[in-house]
Amino acid sequence: MSRRASLPGASELFRITSSPALDLPPQAPPEPVEERQPKPEGNGRSDQLARSAAPHGSGRTKHDAKITVYVSGDELLAMEQARLTLRAKHDLVVDRGRLVREAVAVLLADFDQHGDESVLVQRLRVVGSDGGETEG
Repeated sequence: MSRRASLPGASELFRITSSPALDLPPQAPPEPVEERQPKPEGNGRSDQLARSAAPHGSGRTKHDAKITVYVSGDELLAMEQARLTLRAKHDLVVDRGRLVREAVAVLLADFDQHGDESVLVQRLRVVGSDGGETEG
């Protein structure tokens, strides 16, 4: 007798099953409303600053790209506290992904609008190239 558990194969796990819900005619998913921004004319720095990101985060839509970001325990705790505060005081239920997408959208919009005077540039100038704070 083998000590290994007998598990079903992928074909058994992902097989098509029949159910009344599956027998319904497929419905077209609702199309997301996207604001298209006109592409800027010309080359150079203005093209780099013109982002395709909307002024707001993308919200709860299907995303086609993924990144992994590592944060400290303190940063994660602050994010969770912000998420709970949004729920308790503002009746906004958001997950961490939505919170991060909104924060990125706000930061990039500020960078596009203010350039060298943006919050992003100012904060990155304080932090050295190794990620630690600079002296002096």
